[in-house]
Amino acid sequence: MFSKIRYISLSVMVCLLVGLIASIVTQSSIDTWYFNLTKPTFTPPAWLFAPVWMLLYILMGVAMGLVLNRGLHHIWVKTAIYHFGFQLLLNTAWSIVFFGVQSPFFAFMIILALFVVLLFTFKWFKVASPLAAYLLIPYIAWVGFAAILNFEIWRLN
Repeated sequence: MFSKIRYISLSVMVCLLVGLIASIVTQSSIDTWYFNLTKPTFTPPAWLFAPVWMLLYILMGVAMGLVLNRGLHHIWVKTAIYHFGFQLLLNTAWSIVFFGVQSPFFAFMIILALFVVLLFTFKWFKVASPLAAYLLIPYIAWVGFAAILNFEIWRLN
């Protein structure tokens, strides 16, 4: 059986891999298309995004590892994993649609869905491991902020 450290390590690696995929898509547009967009005044500096996302992916991985450590025989752990996987897919889809397809409107639709699924993920993580749920709070807050930023970019352009 896996130990807690192994679950956490594997989960962090998976989340960082997802982040790497998202960053590859992002990099193709960051210096060209994104740079030329009109952005709201509250847009963070470009250098801030990479470290924030790295921290968030690590926190997400630790949270997922804590949930997995509770045991796959629990229905609520399986439900939490399902929600986590779905939000991870939406997270990646957002990067592909916003930066790859260059569609702020459809990316906004995806990030709204991501935010809702994240709230359900938080709920199920809290059942499985309250600490895991609390580790998702910075991610939920960032996605909320990113949704507002995404909306404003769409509105301004």
